[in-house]
Amino acid sequence: MEIPAINLKAIVLVHWLLTVWGCMAWLSHSYVWGNFSVLAVGVWAIAQRDSVDAVLMFLIGMTLTILTDIIHFGIYYPIFESLGANDTFRFSVGMAILSLILKPLSCFFVYQMYRERGGDYNINFGFPTVTRNRDAYQSIDQQDQSSAAKPFNQAEDQKPAVRAY
Repeated sequence: MEIPAINLKAIVLVHWLLTVWGCMAWLSHSYVWGNFSVLAVGVWAIAQRDSVDAVLMFLIGMTLTILTDIIHFGIYYPIFESLGANDTFRFSVGMAILSLILKPLSCFFVYQMYRERGGDYNINFGFPTVTRNRDAYQSIDQQDQSSAAKPFNQAEDQKPAVRAY
C-alpha cells in the first residue's frame, strides 16, 4: 500500500488555522510563539523545495511542539476552566486539542517528504562516529588496464613505478 502524498502547504495551512483558533481564548504567549515559529519554518520548507535542512527543522519543531502543547494544556487548562467555560473557550480548547491530535500524523507525512528530498534515515548531530561506508574502496578485481596488461614484464633498467593506493 502506497502512502498518499500530502502537500506541505496543506499541513502548514491546517496547523496555522487550528493554532489561530486554539489561541483565541486561553493559551499563553509561549504557545503562540512556539507554534507560529515552527509554522514559519514550515513556510521556509515550502519556499525552498529542495532543502533537506528546512524539512528536517520543521519535522523536529513539530515533534517538539507536541511535547510543549501537552505541557501548556496541563498548566493552563485548569486555570481557565476554573474561571468559567463559555462557548469560545470550549471551541478554542477543541481546536488546540485537534491540532495536537493531528501533529503526529503531520510529522509522519513531513518525514516522508524529508526522505523524498534526499534525507537519510539516521540523523547526524555532528558527533564523530565510526561507519562502514565502503563506497570509497576500490575492489582488487578492478585494476587499471595499463598495469593489467604487463603485470610482471618490466625492463631491467627501469625503476619500479610507485603505485598510488
